[in-house]
Amino acid sequence: MSPTPKIGVFDSGVGGLTVLRALRAQLPQASLIYVADSAHAPYGDRPDDFLQQRARQITRFLIGQGARLIVVACNTATAAAIAALRAEFDLPFVGIEPGIKPALARSDARRVGVLATPSTLRSAKFRALLHTHAAAAEPVLQPCPGLADAVERGDLQAPQVQQLIRQFCAPLRTAGCDTVVLGCTHYPLLAEQIQAELGPQVHLLDTAEPVARQAARLWQQTSAQRPELPQLYTNGDLAVLRRMADLCGLQDAAIHRWNEVAA
Repeated sequence: MSPTPKIGVFDSGVGGLTVLRALRAQLPQASLIYVADSAHAPYGDRPDDFLQQRARQITRFLIGQGARLIVVACNTATAAAIAALRAEFDLPFVGIEPGIKPALARSDARRVGVLATPSTLRSAKFRALLHTHAAAAEPVLQPCPGLADAVERGDLQAPQVQQLIRQFCAPLRTAGCDTVVLGCTHYPLLAEQIQAELGPQVHLLDTAEPVARQAARLWQQTSAQRPELPQLYTNGDLAVLRRMADLCGLQDAAIHRWNEVAA
């Protein structure tokens, strides 16, 4: 028997759980499977050919587990690999990118800040996004080296995490940004601390919900079976994945060690 059709989701680590949370809210009838590639995090320091190789390896695993639609829940991997994935695999892919367009629409003063990894801000895909939607607006682009990596260690209240948030939010506060894009899927896990640093008047924009809506538009339910509980895999720390899954309201998800088989 073929596996139950599923939506597959992957990220460099635990950050994509914020997208999985939105997917579950949008598609409660769908079976979900997730891979946290934590053994190779952070992706931001990796060359594109390495990220494409990792994306292919994870995609093959997800397809083998029954995935019929795949969400690349990582800005860096989307920029580096989604075109190659779409060319190679015959199933739909949904990527993620910083929400520049909705942020500009939301900002009263058109003072938008973007918190993202250095690699996302350097990517050709992001530069094209800026050219299309923000050529005249000049959003404040704030690279956040080390922040996603700090989240991967699992202690969101660690002094180092607080120090990084303070450091990266300071330029946005000085610039008077009234809307700030969380341009990495790890950052919504820190939304409370970021909000406290920027102030309650600043609107934080997370792209997980638009990604979930796009996945819902593409997803065609092929089975009337009761959905399975979410299955979460990692080649990193099982305890961190469990803790972050619980934080995202995925307490009933099953946690597994991902023992890769070389392609």
